[in-house]
Amino acid sequence: MTSELVLRPATPDEIPALLALWARAAKGTSITDDAAGVAALLARDPQCLIVAAPADDPGRPIGTVIAGWDGWRCHLYRLAVDPDRRRRGVGAALLAAAEERFIALGGRRIDAMVLDDNELGHRTWKAAGYRPEARWSRWVKPLTA
Repeated sequence: MTSELVLRPATPDEIPALLALWARAAKGTSITDDAAGVAALLARDPQCLIVAAPADDPGRPIGTVIAGWDGWRCHLYRLAVDPDRRRRGVGAALLAAAEERFIALGGRRIDAMVLDDNELGHRTWKAAGYRPEARWSRWVKPLTA
């Protein structure tokens, strides 16, 4: 399947399609899962949102991963694959592309945001060589204008 994929940066005009994909494929949502949030992400780093699309239909996203680099650490978010396209190497191809991006940028360690109750996601991340790090917890505070 992976030879039948195109991996490319997301474009601002496909934000609605990406949000629809996440609604179908991702477990859980975030306060940044809206058009304004994704547009701000792409404006800040146009290469960070990697899209997988079929080679015969490269404009149709079937998977995503956000490979964010802040100059210090490598962060992965929104690994999502269309439920009809799972178990065909799409997620693995997206993670490999993200890792290549991080290596090129000088990254040394990757962290991934994975919901505790996302068992399907846990299997995917473990298969790719990722492990939970029990000594850290994520602390959050939503910002208001």
